[in-house]
Amino acid sequence: MTEDPKSGSVPPDGKPPESPSGPGAGSTEPVQSARNPDEIIQDPYNYIDDPYSQPERPTETLVVPPKTAAPPARPPSPPKPPEPEPEDADEEGMLRMSFLDHLEELRKRIISALGGLAVAFFLALIFANELWDLVRAPAVEALTKIGVKPDLIIISPMEGFSIIWVKVPLVASLFVGSPWILYQVWSFIAPGLYKRERRYAVPFVITTAGLFLSGGLFAYFVAFRFGLAFLLGIGHTQGVSPMVSLTEYFDLFVNVMLGVGLVFELPILIYFLVVLRIVTPKFLVEHSRYAILGIVIIAAIVTPTPDVFNLTLFAVPMILLYFVGVFAGYLLWLKRENRRFPWGVVLVLFIVFLMLLVAGSSLAVLKYGYRLVPNWPFLVR
Repeated sequence: MTEDPKSGSVPPDGKPPESPSGPGAGSTEPVQSARNPDEIIQDPYNYIDDPYSQPERPTETLVVPPKTAAPPARPPSPPKPPEPEPEDADEEGMLRMSFLDHLEELRKRIISALGGLAVAFFLALIFANELWDLVRAPAVEALTKIGVKPDLIIISPMEGFSIIWVKVPLVASLFVGSPWILYQVWSFIAPGLYKRERRYAVPFVITTAGLFLSGGLFAYFVAFRFGLAFLLGIGHTQGVSPMVSLTEYFDLFVNVMLGVGLVFELPILIYFLVVLRIVTPKFLVEHSRYAILGIVIIAAIVTPTPDVFNLTLFAVPMILLYFVGVFAGYLLWLKRENRRFPWGVVLVLFIVFLMLLVAGSSLAVLKYGYRLVPNWPFLVR
């Protein structure tokens, strides 16, 4: 007889009671899991054998790293704007001035130039006698050469004072103070230039003043001396004795000195024409015959004598200055084309030329008895 597991009694028929229909229904006995024989799970509600109620297996979770946001695509860079022309660049550096501002700037520069000229005049006034000796030296040389007493005459009482103590220091102050005056001219036009163009102030002043002074030196040591010797020697063999007035002599001296000094500014004029694109070096070379004709006409006006020798003496340096200006414009054109001039070759040739010149002069002095003089042709026998 089998006992009831709950009450311990045996049923009357001697058979154990059947379990409720349905697998595991109403059973409270421990049930062995089919998934794992070694694991005993209490299942009072018969969920293990229920195909719709079985707990899900713990699945292994695949950790996927979060996708990082891709960096935004860089927009295509805009096309590079074309570089401006050198003459049009740096416009912000140009100063804007009204008409009254220009007048004020002009007044300021004129006062500054006159102030510098006054300082140079008073300095020259201290050496007025020494300056006059330099001015009359060509007359003394020319009159002595033709055998005439080297004196200049005074016609009016004020003539000597006005020339020796006023005009001579004034002309000297013009040459001495020319760098300062040219600097004031540059300062007046500088507000209308680009910022990068204002750095040419020093080269402009040095070059312009240097050419002006070079023209004065050429006129004093070469042009004026030969012209004066020719004029005073006319008719001397026919019994004509020169009597030179102080005023006439000084007027001729000033005209030649200032005229030749201004003519020597020709390279600066040509260079600025090339800068402004009015002309090109090629155009200047192709039409050089017309330029030479104009130079000869100007030389005939400036020359104090009508002879061919003095005309040539004035015209040749002016023609050379013309081609110097063309060469300066050619260098500017090469810079615009990003090309370079072969300065090394030119420097070597120039050094060779100087060596040959020094060797020839030394040979003439040491072997053939020539001597050096302070005027043209600088070597006389």
